[in-house]
Amino acid sequence: MSNSRQDKLEAFGKLLDVLDELRVKCPWDAKQTNESLRPNTIEEVMELSDALVGDDVQNIKKELGDVLLHIIFYSKIADEQGRFDIADVCDSLREKLVFRHPHVFGNKHVEGSEQVMQNWEQIKLKEKGGNKTVLAGVPSSLPALIKAYRIQEKAANVGFDWEKKEDVWDKVKEELAEVETEMKRNDHKEEEKEFGDLIFSIVNAARLYDVHPETALEKTNRKFIARFNYLEREATKNERKLKDMTLAEMDKFWNEAKKLESEA
Repeated sequence: MSNSRQDKLEAFGKLLDVLDELRVKCPWDAKQTNESLRPNTIEEVMELSDALVGDDVQNIKKELGDVLLHIIFYSKIADEQGRFDIADVCDSLREKLVFRHPHVFGNKHVEGSEQVMQNWEQIKLKEKGGNKTVLAGVPSSLPALIKAYRIQEKAANVGFDWEKKEDVWDKVKEELAEVETEMKRNDHKEEEKEFGDLIFSIVNAARLYDVHPETALEKTNRKFIARFNYLEREATKNERKLKDMTLAEMDKFWNEAKKLESEA
């Protein structure tokens, strides 16, 4: 059952009260700074990501709480320094959302979510203190796979995209052929460059077909880990070491793992 709006506001207020007290009375909380919290924040976001990929409701709730704690903590530190507080954070976010949604809070008409995204990039360029170029908002520290997706997404939102999504496969094939060419030449520097181009084109294909490559790859990672763990367990049961087994022997257990997956 969903809590009432008043319940939600009261819960948030109680959480603020708890952090205020911890900041004064707990030696660990009292000494935290933006710099000391940052690594933990990254870890908490990654843990939330894991919970989301696994659709683990209890852990999603738990990890959202951990991320929320960090948001409140940074705001508390800024408040102590006289810079801003959590109310300023909320007000800034509210103003940005209203400004970026003129089709909801204004009189602009849109036809579907794709046009919303296209308008979004144009609006961001007009924001006071906002991005000066289309790609300026892509964080340099993003993992390369996610960064490639965001670069392509932002470029597409201003019209730099394939006219027909099917055309992207010609580009993928072209990049694959260039990788194969460089592999035959055995030029490592060029191999690396062409592998990068190939991966970038595959990310683009995934985007065009509404598949997020990061999510897709993470699910494949988890599938591989589960199958390999099964292979390792079965080898141990049979008193075998993986390095002493033939590929055919390992494939037997691997295929067993795949069968168990499909049965499940």
